[in-house]
Amino acid sequence: MAFDFDSFAEDYLDDLKRTLSEVSKSQIESLWDEINTVSVNGGTIHMIGNGGSAATPSHSAGDWSKELGIPTIAHTDNISSFTAWANDTDYANVFAGQLSTFAKFGDLVIAYSGSGNSPNVLNGISAAKKAGCRTAAITGDYNGGNGGKLAEMVDVAIVVPTTSMERIEDMQLIINHIVKEATKASHGK
Repeated sequence: MAFDFDSFAEDYLDDLKRTLSEVSKSQIESLWDEINTVSVNGGTIHMIGNGGSAATPSHSAGDWSKELGIPTIAHTDNISSFTAWANDTDYANVFAGQLSTFAKFGDLVIAYSGSGNSPNVLNGISAAKKAGCRTAAITGDYNGGNGGKLAEMVDVAIVVPTTSMERIEDMQLIINHIVKEATKASHGK
């Protein structure tokens, strides 16, 4: 029996369309509001995540710094610091350690996670709150967790309505692009 690529691709795209139509636009707007507040107040945006959810911060930090002029740091990209915290303490501290150095009162920390239950991401959000940062997350329903512990910890939680890690990761980048483009449009850029 031959693999039916066309049918597979159609199912994937149908689920992505459903996910796009069901994601909370008001929560995306709340994230956009947080970003505008940080921008107006001269703060920094910090991004954390694992795996595919680490690639989105890297991509978006470049976009947001260049196109929006907002200082944005992907704490997934400083591999020397990342591995030092992992080696010298524990992998669960890779983001908390970096944020304890870089995050300042009034900054925004955005966490990306499919399940919302990664210890290093949760510890990073705890460190951000301790530093007086606002917090946000783009997470999903992977493993049926409805955003996991992360969604309960942050000030703004966007829970992508799918159990597919791939669609969650797709949506993380799409949401970041929506927010970036809305920020540009609202500032006449």
